[in-house]
Amino acid sequence: MNKGFYMVMAAQALSSVADNALLIAAIGLIADLSGPDWMAPMMKWWFALAYVVLAAFVGAFADSFPKGRVMFATNALKTVGCVMMYSYGTFGLSHIHQLMLIFVAYTVVGVGAAAYSPAKYGIVTEMLPPDLLVKGNSWIEGLTVLSVIVGTVLGGLLISPGVSTWLMSIQWVDTLADNSAQSAILMIGLVYIAAAICNLLIPDTHAFYPRQQTRPMALVRNFGRHVRILWSDKIGQISLAVTTLFWGAGATLQFIVIEWGAQHLGYRLDQASILMGVAAFGTVIGAVAAGRVPLRRALSVLPVGVLMGLVVLLMPLIYNPWAVYLLLLIIGGLSGFFVVPMNAMLQHRGHVLLSAGHSIAVQNFNEQLNILLMLAAYSLMLWLGLPINGIIALFGILVACLMLAFMRWNKLNHLANPELSKLIGQTSHGTALK
Repeated sequence: MNKGFYMVMAAQALSSVADNALLIAAIGLIADLSGPDWMAPMMKWWFALAYVVLAAFVGAFADSFPKGRVMFATNALKTVGCVMMYSYGTFGLSHIHQLMLIFVAYTVVGVGAAAYSPAKYGIVTEMLPPDLLVKGNSWIEGLTVLSVIVGTVLGGLLISPGVSTWLMSIQWVDTLADNSAQSAILMIGLVYIAAAICNLLIPDTHAFYPRQQTRPMALVRNFGRHVRILWSDKIGQISLAVTTLFWGAGATLQFIVIEWGAQHLGYRLDQASILMGVAAFGTVIGAVAAGRVPLRRALSVLPVGVLMGLVVLLMPLIYNPWAVYLLLLIIGGLSGFFVVPMNAMLQHRGHVLLSAGHSIAVQNFNEQLNILLMLAAYSLMLWLGLPINGIIALFGILVACLMLAFMRWNKLNHLANPELSKLIGQTSHGTALK
């Protein structure tokens, strides 16, 4: 690992901390404005929509410039979204228009995140050789999930009565913020600025790609071709299917845990955000443990995904706080252990077949499309009044059954081509585009 890679990790961690803290602050704002329960997951839905709509363009953007500079520019766009949310009460808007501004602001953050991701993950394949990709991904994913912990806990603390009162007692904060929500968003804005400083310190990897297409329709056609290439690859399709399921399930589980904490355990939002942090901490442990899995054995972790879905089914049965924490740690640990090798495998095959930016854009498109589908289904179930424990049961069964299907799919691929495993570890680049 080189020093530049550690600076990438620092920049990513800080930017992700701010994203997750801002999500909690936005959920708190929606609650303060008496928005309906389904509005919070739908806000995340709009965030994910940016990844899907922009997928054909952000890969080319990431491969057109040094990725450290791309990360800086897109982090700046996130900061703009943070400023917009900070300004929700300054224009004399009505109640409903304030809610709309919060939605738009977090969507702007989503646009920045969608363009940030191909650069963030693409630079990993530029800095590290294939045999270090799993280890590098374990660090990136571990820090990313750790940033979810810190971000959700930070967001919960910033909107908690005690901390918000203390913040408003600070003179410069009281001067700039009219209420506790604005003081929280102000602090989150400072984290985005710290991430921007780290972005500027990322060295140029001197990785060069062919001149990128600029015509929108040509980009869309090329992107469609890239999607077909990755889904047609017998190894890439399995890792893509698994990571797509994982990120859709993970985004939905965030809101499930918050609602479960409220309905099942009687927790406030700031308390439920700590539950999200506990699950994320488990994911860090799993991600670090997965760093010992060689790239060639990445597909051997598939059964762990089935086990994670089954463990989720235990959530409606527990009430004791320590049992709750232990179960969420286990769920997070299992998810981190199976997704890190799958993510490394997908990045490896994407880099061999396509390019760093384009392969990550394809990955993001599929993952965020699944997030849209799963969050829409979850919002619909809340709107229909389904109890949270029933939703959890459906969620766990779905994850376990899909993982079993992916294991069978992978077995059939290897039976059809016993030499398939020899493709893992190739050092070529962009072979499907030549």
